Amino acid sequence: MRVLITGGAGFLGSHLADRFIKEGYEVVAMDNLVTGDLRNIAHLEPLPQFRFIQHDVSEHIEIDGILDVVLHFASPASPIDYLELPIQTLKVGSLGTHNTLGLALAKGARYLLASTSEVYGDPMVHPQSEDYWGNVNPIGPRGVYDEAKRFAEAMTLAYMQQHDVETRIVRIFNTYGPRMRLNDGRVVPNFITQAIRGEPLTVYGDGSQTRSFTFVSDLVEGIYRLLNSDEELPVNIGNPSEFTILEFAHLVNEMTENAGGIIFRDLPKDDPKQRRPDISKAKRLLGWEPTISLDEGLAMTLPYFRERLSAD
Repeated sequence: MRVLITGGAGFLGSHLADRFIKEGYEVVAMDNLVTGDLRNIAHLEPLPQFRFIQHDVSEHIEIDGILDVVLHFASPASPIDYLELPIQTLKVGSLGTHNTLGLALAKGARYLLASTSEVYGDPMVHPQSEDYWGNVNPIGPRGVYDEAKRFAEAMTLAYMQQHDVETRIVRIFNTYGPRMRLNDGRVVPNFITQAIRGEPLTVYGDGSQTRSFTFVSDLVEGIYRLLNSDEELPVNIGNPSEFTILEFAHLVNEMTENAGGIIFRDLPKDDPKQRRPDISKAKRLLGWEPTISLDEGLAMTLPYFRERLSAD
């Protein structure tokens, strides 16, 4: 079995590459390295069953030989990235999705799209289930990412309906773990980096907004089960344990013994006030639910950040 993982040098893509090699697949990782990092896959480079291709999936894709699976994970995924790369974000969600779906069609491959909880926007329904259509500002600062993913979902379903491509869609909620970029801009790397440096943690707003944090190995397990299921419609994969940002800040300071405290800044425009997945569908169809608590996941993540910060 042979799988193409776009965004394969990124945080999630590299962990997926690990899993598929463990499962006996040959892995082709494709990345233009705009936000990916070759260090994430350096341990895989010597393996004969691994191949890396530097390429932008918004351009035409050529892959020699058979492909059994295409996983489309290429995209800037943090606000700091898609605010700096708005057009590239829209292109990878539209042209990149079109190109990878076309490749899956040509190769007779099963296709899995990495979508996101951001399709729900700043939700009016809590927790968010897959039948909620969302509350998205299409011209707001987050619109380029939100709408790129919503379009990608529509394109994926169109290929399933019109061309009989076997498609799967995962809606990913906040995920963290080793190999996140230090300057990612999202709350987990921000807080951990500040805490390790002994700096005050920057909380936006009053910290009452909530997030749900999924450790990367739990996410990968959910994705693998979804790929091998028969479910063609979107499935939430995330951790339903909900924390306020202020609670999370206190936990990070406690676990790192950071005496820097907390400072408060204005809440960014369109920042979601609540984010928590309803995972009833994943439990029912995939027999999946997260197994790693936030404390456990942070304990496995902190050494990576300490190592990277000391090296940089």
